[in-house]
Amino acid sequence: MTPSDPAPTGAPVDPPAGPDRPVRADARRNRDKLVAAARSAFAASDDTVALEAIARAAGVGIGTLYRHFPTREALVEAVYAAELDDVATSAPALLDAFPPDVALRAWMDRYAAFVATKRGMLDTLRAGWASGRIATATTRERITAALGAILAAGARTGSLRADVAPEDATVMLLGVFVATAGDDTPERTARLLDLVVDALRPRPEPER
Repeated sequence: MTPSDPAPTGAPVDPPAGPDRPVRADARRNRDKLVAAARSAFAASDDTVALEAIARAAGVGIGTLYRHFPTREALVEAVYAAELDDVATSAPALLDAFPPDVALRAWMDRYAAFVATKRGMLDTLRAGWASGRIATATTRERITAALGAILAAGARTGSLRADVAPEDATVMLLGVFVATAGDDTPERTARLLDLVVDALRPRPEPER
């Protein structure tokens, strides 16, 4: 199939939900299972993932997949949006659970998982963004905002530096992920993220 993978001829497409046509609970469950299966599949592979394999992993038929996502791009857009929402909105819960510097490192792991998933669907995303069939995501702005919230909390407690712009910290993270985008190991990525956190901790005052 082409990168867009249109639905087979005759495959029905669910009509949009509205005030008079709510989404059935079983349809919502199937959609959620498909998105979850696609997220796992895209994170595990840098190659194009067969939609049939995603349907099998979700425990549904290929027709059900196409009823929810008529094209590959529609599925990729849903997965990308779900992943971005998770990483962009996870900062408050992490800050409630951990000190800011620990929350920062945990958030970086979540961001790394998002990047891994994105790699598995990058070709479809690029084609969709270029054609306008997939809406351009405000990824960098949302990532920077989440990172800025953690840095601000750390500055208030003294566990993170107050003189680092969130945009600069985002660039540091992007550098790590670009540098490890090939066949690098998760262990090396983790070591580099540890170094970024260390760079964002306050420097000790020099002895007088």
